[in-house]
Amino acid sequence: MIRKIVTIDSDKCNGCGACVAACHEGAIGMKNNKAVLLRDDYCDGLGDCLPACPTKAIAFEKREALPYDESAVSANIRQKQSPDFGCACPGAQAKELFASGCPSAKARTLPLSTLCTKLADGDTPPSQLRQWPVQIKLAPGTAPYFRGADVLVAADCTAFAHGSFNQTFMEGKVTLIGCPKLDDGNYSEKLTAIFAQNNVRSVTVVRMSVPCCGGIEQAVKIAVAQSGGNIPVAVMTITPEGKVIG
Repeated sequence: MIRKIVTIDSDKCNGCGACVAACHEGAIGMKNNKAVLLRDDYCDGLGDCLPACPTKAIAFEKREALPYDESAVSANIRQKQSPDFGCACPGAQAKELFASGCPSAKARTLPLSTLCTKLADGDTPPSQLRQWPVQIKLAPGTAPYFRGADVLVAADCTAFAHGSFNQTFMEGKVTLIGCPKLDDGNYSEKLTAIFAQNNVRSVTVVRMSVPCCGGIEQAVKIAVAQSGGNIPVAVMTITPEGKVIG
């Protein structure tokens, strides 16, 4: 059938991933650092992705395309949101972690600086990582450590740019990381499920100052709105030199 559908100009696309986060149907993904329309039948032609694109790389066109398939979209979303504790990869098994010298998870509501008075390795400060896995795409949305948690959603590069990232941003939070430019898929779907199912208390976003990092901030804001909760969101921005500017 001939219908209205989005088209993406790869020459204009800067790979930020904002359109992926804005597409509620999962019709847009990332390939070779560029946004692409993954399936015609996932695109409803309403264009929620258009205003999210900072370079105006997305437009409408009329062409021969499969009709929008709401049932296929729903099935795709359910698959992405399904619990994944049974992942076949042993390295993705959900775990709750505490630094050396910390008590059991029953005391996790206290700041880790209070709980962990011993250093993990000589003069090395203990890790503030509270759970595993940390990748957004691997995180099981039903894991108990998300319940009532303060969540940190950070771009991959931030921990390398900011020297005291653990102590400055991670303390007392469940940490999730990702890169909207390199990862395929839509972070907002997974984050929406996590926020909606677990009565998350707050979300802190830590992103780099480069434009392509805006996708992770956009995904969090969309997820908070879609979750239906009144979750406060704080956004911190780090320069490649490690300076915190917001």
